[in-house]
Amino acid sequence: MANTKDPNMADDEIMLRTTNQPNFDQYRDDEDDEKEIDLLELAMKLWNQKKKICLWCFIGAIVGLVIAFSIPREYDSSATLAPEMGNSSSKMSGSLGAMAAMVGLSGTQQMGSDAVNPMLYPDVVSSVPFLYGLFDVQVEDIKGDKKMTVQEYVQDELRAPWWSAILGAPFKLIGLLRSSDDEGEGDGGEETRAFRLTKEEFDIVEALSKRITASVDQKTAVITIGVTMQDPMVTAMLADTVVNRLQEFITDYRTNKARKDLEYAETLNEEAKTNYYKAQQAYADYLDRNNGLILHSASTTRERMQNEATLAFNLYNQTAQQVQMAKAKVQENTPVYAIVSPPTVPIKPSAPRKALILVGFVFLAFVASAAWILYGQPMLAEMKNKKLESNDK
Repeated sequence: MANTKDPNMADDEIMLRTTNQPNFDQYRDDEDDEKEIDLLELAMKLWNQKKKICLWCFIGAIVGLVIAFSIPREYDSSATLAPEMGNSSSKMSGSLGAMAAMVGLSGTQQMGSDAVNPMLYPDVVSSVPFLYGLFDVQVEDIKGDKKMTVQEYVQDELRAPWWSAILGAPFKLIGLLRSSDDEGEGDGGEETRAFRLTKEEFDIVEALSKRITASVDQKTAVITIGVTMQDPMVTAMLADTVVNRLQEFITDYRTNKARKDLEYAETLNEEAKTNYYKAQQAYADYLDRNNGLILHSASTTRERMQNEATLAFNLYNQTAQQVQMAKAKVQENTPVYAIVSPPTVPIKPSAPRKALILVGFVFLAFVASAAWILYGQPMLAEMKNKKLESNDK
């Protein structure tokens, strides 16, 4: 007997299966409705507690104003300079090459390579010897009433917020105890001051390293020097000094070898000059004493002394040319900086940004109050209920 399938029964089963399947779209709609209801409930909770939120925001605004007015004003002054882009190892040309040829030097002699390129200038500015060299720079305040050194200004005139004294009190106490223990140690002499700093000098160096910055544009090699101080006149004067000191440092470095060569050439020239004058005077004295003699020995001596004087003159002339060559080399190695933007006395302070601080504290107060109302209070109430239930049990 053959099995036969009822097509109607198959359709009923399919319909039954489809009707028994859950409706996920309906569930999604219910979840969205619940989320909307939750958001509305949260908004209603916040709205019902609007007085408390406004009170918290008002307290946050007061705290922000106190902090904003407690932070001392800071002024920024910057300078931009462009170094010479010429190659320090270029060939000597023009009159310099001609003078080199006259004294027997090769016209294709090359200069030494430059180890301090513009990318290392920020490291030079932030180095301890460079910052220590700024201690004796004379500055004055914007009113012109006080004249002092940078060291005195950082020690006595820089102000900090009132809470820094409270937070730094334990560290100051530890520092006093350490300084009393190290009281008997010497400072090592003036020539080693930058090598071995005292605690006060080290703090000044650290303060200056945070307030004096240098940056280099890698594409254009333009150097930007920035100084931040609490007095606008001190800021501008220190920025100008940093620019000059940086130029002096780079100039001294690049011309160091050439200046030593110049000193050596001048020493040789002085010796050659002295020998030439002696030989010339000896030759003149001999002619005065032996004027009219026709002896062969006298003639030979006269020729010899004349040759010695001529040789001394040639050596003196050659060393004089070498001195001129060395002077030209020093001038050629001296870098040239174009000050694109000189430092100026700032008019407006760069910090603190009081409006930003005020808005930030009001926002933090709003977030804190909302978190307390939505989560803090319910959690605290739940904990109290659990405690009461446990006590009742």
